[in-house]
Amino acid sequence: MVPLRDENPTRSKPYVVYGLLILNILIFLVEIRLSPNQLEQFFDTWALVPAQLSDSFSGQIDQPGREWFTLISSQFLHGGFLHLGGNMLYLWVFGNNIEDQLGPVRFTVFYLGCGVLAGLSQWIFAPASTVPTVGASGAIAGVMGAYILRFPKARIQTLLPLFIFITVVRVPAILFLGFWFVQQALYGLLSLGTDVNMGSGGVAYWAHAGGFVFGIILGPLLGLLKPRQDSF
Repeated sequence: MVPLRDENPTRSKPYVVYGLLILNILIFLVEIRLSPNQLEQFFDTWALVPAQLSDSFSGQIDQPGREWFTLISSQFLHGGFLHLGGNMLYLWVFGNNIEDQLGPVRFTVFYLGCGVLAGLSQWIFAPASTVPTVGASGAIAGVMGAYILRFPKARIQTLLPLFIFITVVRVPAILFLGFWFVQQALYGLLSLGTDVNMGSGGVAYWAHAGGFVFGIILGPLLGLLKPRQDSF
C-alpha cells in the first residue's frame, strides 16, 4: 500500500518538514556525484555501522563521539532513488500533522530523537554487523507511531494494487499504520540470525519497528496529546 495523502488538514505550515525534505534531497544529490570508492568511504564515515558503534562503546575507538554522531548523520543518507522517494513520501504525508501538533522546535527534537532510538534498536539486534545503516526510515517511523496515536481515525488515501488492477481507497490511519508496524515487526523476527544482520534485502526492520514504538512513547512526553496552542 502506498499513501498518497491524508484527509487531515493542518493549521500551520510544516517548515521543519519542508527543511527535512530539502536537506535529504540535497545530500542525496551529493551522494550520486561520488565515485563508488568515494561513496563507500562517505558511508563508512557518516552511516551508522553497528560494529563500529559497538567498538566505540567498548573503548576501542579513539574518538567515540564521531561514531555516536552517526546516529544522527545516518538519518540523512539514502541508498537509492526508491529509498529516498519512499521515505520522503511518508514524511510528506504524515509529518505535517505531527509538526502542526508539536510545533517546530519540539517536532525537531522528536524527529531526531526517534531516529537516534531507532538506530539503537537496530544496533541492539545486530551489534556485530558491518553493514552500514542509512535512511530516515527510523525517524519517520517515529512520526508514524505518533500519528497512529494522535489521529487513529484520519483517512489515508492509499494506492492499492490488486493483481493487475490499481485502485485508490480511503483507509483509517489505525489500519494503514497498524498493518505497516506488524509487517515490520514480523520481518524483523524473521531476519533474526540471518547473515545480513539487517533483515532480508538489507532493510533495517528493527529500526523501523523501534522507531514506531518510540514515537508512541516520545510523542505524549512532548505534548502530542495536549490541545494544540497557536504560537507566534
